[in-house]
Amino acid sequence: MTYTDGMARAMRSLDGHAPKGFKVDIIDNDQFIVVRASERAFMSLPDEEKRRAVEYMVRVKKALESHGAIVMLSREGGEGTHGYN
Repeated sequence: MTYTDGMARAMRSLDGHAPKGFKVDIIDNDQFIVVRASERAFMSLPDEEKRRAVEYMVRVKKALESHGAIVMLSREGGEGTHGYN
């Protein structure tokens, strides 16, 4: 799976949905796209912003899938690194 220009445009269109100080990394892993968030950044958000961050990640996943990607959501940090779909 290759991260395409269409996927990049879809990601930019969601910039306003992310809570301030929260971002995701997009990793092209040949067979699928990994959307990785920092657990530390997520845990430092207030509760309402945590909900917004989750909604943002779901929007990112759907946007990339609408462009043909297979997407895995992942977190970085904390007690080991865990992925979830």
